[in-house]
Amino acid sequence: MIGVLSLQGDFAAHRRAIESVGKEAVEVRTPSDLEKCERLIMPGGESTTLGILLRLAGLDMAIPERVNAGMPIWGTCMGMILLAKEIEDSEQFRFGLMNITVKRNAFGSQVFSFEQGLEFKGLDGPLHAVFIRAPVVTAVGTEVQVLAKVDDKVVAVRQDRMLGTAFHTELTDDPRVHDFFIRM
Repeated sequence: MIGVLSLQGDFAAHRRAIESVGKEAVEVRTPSDLEKCERLIMPGGESTTLGILLRLAGLDMAIPERVNAGMPIWGTCMGMILLAKEIEDSEQFRFGLMNITVKRNAFGSQVFSFEQGLEFKGLDGPLHAVFIRAPVVTAVGTEVQVLAKVDDKVVAVRQDRMLGTAFHTELTDDPRVHDFFIRM
């Protein structure tokens, strides 16, 4: 079963994308919900608020424990920020699981949101990506693979069983990144 962190953000869109590739999805709001999952997706949202909600729910400790025990995880937009070891100009809550540095809102505020096709390593053909107040990865460790860029800005990375994307494929009809994550 694929878990979708459901404390904030468009978790329903991720659930629908998972179901579109023939897998069962479960909404994760508590550590006991997390125990039912073989993988976890953390959707977009507001990362400072989610840090508070994760602590209140007890997921601030449960998620890193499961990831360190081998559970694959995918962070989209805000989720990628929370996975990062470093966040530029911020001391906010993060899991610090991926050896990346991110910059929040790197493309600008909400009015600068955009959609763009991009090449994603491991997928055939261009991927349609939706960027909403999106972060970018500004530094990667040697164990991190860059999967996609917009111009020279890194917008998708993989480290072992962890995936981070700055964009929202769950808002498109293309489930290939969801399928990619399930096959990781």
